Amino acid sequence: MTTPEAPIRLLLADDHPVVRAGLRAVLETEPDFDVVADVATAEQAVDLAARLEVDVVLMDLQFGGRMLGSQATAALTARDEAPRVLVLTTYDTDADILAAIEAGATGYLLKDAPPEELAAAVRTAAAGKSALAPTVALRLMDRMRAPATSLSRRETEVLQLVADGLSNARISKRLFLSQATVKSHLVHIYSKLGVDSRTSAVAAATAQGLIRR
Repeated sequence: MTTPEAPIRLLLADDHPVVRAGLRAVLETEPDFDVVADVATAEQAVDLAARLEVDVVLMDLQFGGRMLGSQATAALTARDEAPRVLVLTTYDTDADILAAIEAGATGYLLKDAPPEELAAAVRTAAAGKSALAPTVALRLMDRMRAPATSLSRRETEVLQLVADGLSNARISKRLFLSQATVKSHLVHIYSKLGVDSRTSAVAAATAQGLIRR
């Protein structure tokens, strides 16, 4: 969609007005960027990206609405002529990173990144190349180095829901799994983390930055 002469067209998706205003102010100083819209919900991002010619969507992960940033990312990247999605968030846990990457995000950056790093990441994403914050890249490399002890995408998802206070029955309904499968995931989680209870598993995973509390 982008030609060398054309500006990179951006859509900003974040539920905090101050954050959106700040991002717009920073990005509009770049001569090759055109911020075509900013929205407060993931649903709006999916809808507008389908109607506007957008090259890169800067996507937060947590919104006040029903749709998460990772779900919006999956919806966006599944389309023909899909825009690139650059996740821009405060969260750097395995649960968030894996959800975003699996959904098809081209890049993953933290909101404390300096303006020049943000601009460079946008250009990298627009070119179809991976743009990962150094801390995020390090976490992914650590997982690759020790796959046997790393929680799988599903195990991380299950444990995040445990941390959110959901029972096995509610987790099974949320993830469309049998309760036996949920219990099996928990057994594997306990083994990998070296714990023997839900509380200990949540504490250990939180300390390791695997899930959010």
